[in-house]
Amino acid sequence: MRKTLIIAVLLVTVLLILGACAPASDVQITHIFYDGLVFRSESDEYVEITNRGDQPQDLTGCVLKDTSEGYPSFTFPSYILAPGKSIRVYTNEYHPEWGGFSFEYSRAIWNNNEPDIAVLYNNQEEEVSRKSY
Repeated sequence: MRKTLIIAVLLVTVLLILGACAPASDVQITHIFYDGLVFRSESDEYVEITNRGDQPQDLTGCVLKDTSEGYPSFTFPSYILAPGKSIRVYTNEYHPEWGGFSFEYSRAIWNNNEPDIAVLYNNQEEEVSRKSY
């Protein structure tokens, strides 16, 4: 019994370590603000990501990418997304109230005329969520 419990705890620990960025049912791209208000650069564009689950989710090493163009991509530093909370990754602005994340890209990312696709990958390069507009 004790050996089974230890094995179960180890298995759960390994899954939590390898499974950064929860299944698509928990961590989702919930909005793309693709038509920024800042003239030409549209630095205020953003992708919003929400933890719809009831457990904190580790986004460390997860990658957000515009797959329509293949670039740019943003790799999350060490970050835990609380249940029910959202963060935003801006094109080229920083908003601490939304996590403080930015692609640091000097021109518009999200096409205003033809829909692009944003994809979130976990740290194992598996797709977690995708959204278009």
